[in-house]
Amino acid sequence: MTRPALTGIREALERLRPHLPATPLLHSDLVSRALAADVWLKNETITPIASFKFRGALNAMIKAKAEGARGAVTSSTGNHGQGVAYAARVLGVSADIFLPDPANPIKAAMIRMFGGTVHVTGDDIDEAKDAALQFADDHGGLFLDDGEDVDIMEGAGTVGLEVAEALSDIDLLVVPLGGGNLTAGCATALKAIQPQARVVSVQAKGSPAVTKSFHARKIVEHPIDTLADGLVTRVPPTLALNVLWDLLDDAWLASDEQLLAGVHTLAECAHILVEPAGAAALAGVFANREGIRGKRIVLILTGANIAMAQLEQAMATRPFFSIDT
Repeated sequence: MTRPALTGIREALERLRPHLPATPLLHSDLVSRALAADVWLKNETITPIASFKFRGALNAMIKAKAEGARGAVTSSTGNHGQGVAYAARVLGVSADIFLPDPANPIKAAMIRMFGGTVHVTGDDIDEAKDAALQFADDHGGLFLDDGEDVDIMEGAGTVGLEVAEALSDIDLLVVPLGGGNLTAGCATALKAIQPQARVVSVQAKGSPAVTKSFHARKIVEHPIDTLADGLVTRVPPTLALNVLWDLLDDAWLASDEQLLAGVHTLAECAHILVEPAGAAALAGVFANREGIRGKRIVLILTGANIAMAQLEQAMATRPFFSIDT
């Protein structure tokens, strides 16, 4: 099986750079003080789709178009679909995006705005994937598999490459986990450059399939019950899991209440808007804060595609700490 590599991640960054400058990596005095650690925030909400997913989709589609692909098909809970739709618009090709029912209304609307065709089908992301695969087979489109495509994984890994090259002596990189592309790509890049650094993932307790599989050292399917649609997977991807088994140091889980508290905390103390999935890294380190004191920590904030009703719910949830802490 082809695996992501530092060379491929560097090549991906070269393809992306004309379309995406390096996203901010900022030290947070408030979060550092609250956690008694040296905390840096990698803000992936500053992209054309307010999510890191643009990276993997564009890298894969640039390579695919060079090989003659004229359209793309994918399944997504929303952010990956936005990335594919936006990349398709940049490259002048079609994009058909399959979302599970019910679809996140903000993400579905953004996919349509970027020119993608939205298909809502299936009860979860894996049923939507089955429908997308059938559509690609029937219509001849290129299926972009989020979790099993090394080009998408190496594109996502450019986040870790930017971190590793911008900041030295990292003790811990904390990555929100859905299907595992971002975690696998970032672990590949960071550990190749700073091998002493540890990488930990954080997934929703209501969708723990990849985390359970990581700890069990075998594929474990699990039903989905979480508001964090950016952290869901019922059937863990094989490629991503194999990389995680080799490179990931630990995998944590966070409850929906913790994710909502993270949204509130980042809005108040870092002045950054994220969706629940984007708050997973903060939720994870707050729950495990005794083990990170005095260390240099990087939290990846993966996206900001949050519906207003969900934002109101987050702001009604008690934050981990406040600006007065």
